Amino acid sequence: MLPYPTIDPEILRIGPVAIRWYGVMYLIGFASSYVLVRFQIKTRGIALDREFLDSLYTSIILGLLIGARLGYVLFYDLSAYLGNPLDIFAVWKGGMSFHGGLIGSVIAGVWNCKRSSADPWTISDLVTATAPIGIGLGRLGNFINGELYGRVTTMPWGMVFPNGGPLPRHPSQIYELFLEGVVLFFVLWTMKSRVRGSGVLTALFIMLYGFSRFIVEFFREPDAQLGFVIGLFTMGQVLSACMALAGAGLLLVRRKR
Repeated sequence: MLPYPTIDPEILRIGPVAIRWYGVMYLIGFASSYVLVRFQIKTRGIALDREFLDSLYTSIILGLLIGARLGYVLFYDLSAYLGNPLDIFAVWKGGMSFHGGLIGSVIAGVWNCKRSSADPWTISDLVTATAPIGIGLGRLGNFINGELYGRVTTMPWGMVFPNGGPLPRHPSQIYELFLEGVVLFFVLWTMKSRVRGSGVLTALFIMLYGFSRFIVEFFREPDAQLGFVIGLFTMGQVLSACMALAGAGLLLVRRKR
């Protein structure tokens, strides 16, 4: 068994205001994505100005936050929020969904592209090539928070999480950091100059993330309020399976075009 590294989730607190590692991870992720998208635009000679890019990222961030919250409400705990609708706005209590955040960011990004007459598929390919950085760092933030831990295990790398009871568990956040962050970024960044046709890289991202998340969910503790929703599958696996299938279908369509 490995000792869980106790890291204070708060970097700094000034009165009621706290700067947390989790938030900083996402800031680094968005900043890295922004820089790498600008790099791609410059090296590929794409005619996109900085004003558009600033507006795009503002839209994507807002769409992601709103979508992630609403996704959690709809997919993971709808009955509880129907009983207490005001809790939907209590984001400080936690509860964000990646799949909802993806939907929200896509809607916001497409809206911004249409408003500026930019090709959504080209823009999506640029952004999704960098998205695993933020995803991976977000999982590192989950690990520091001691949340979204894995199922009980006898493996020698199991850890006892502060809120996970006395038994060692899979550090599933690290599994996700590796698969959804490091591996996915390597694949997409390597493939970005090799694939032909707009939208193909986006389809690869959707398919590979869905597959990776589906696998890791076998090691991750199911949400307490839901448990297993279909047989031995969790809600995260159901959503990720749909995502992987949608990505595969989109890949076929975009490759034909």
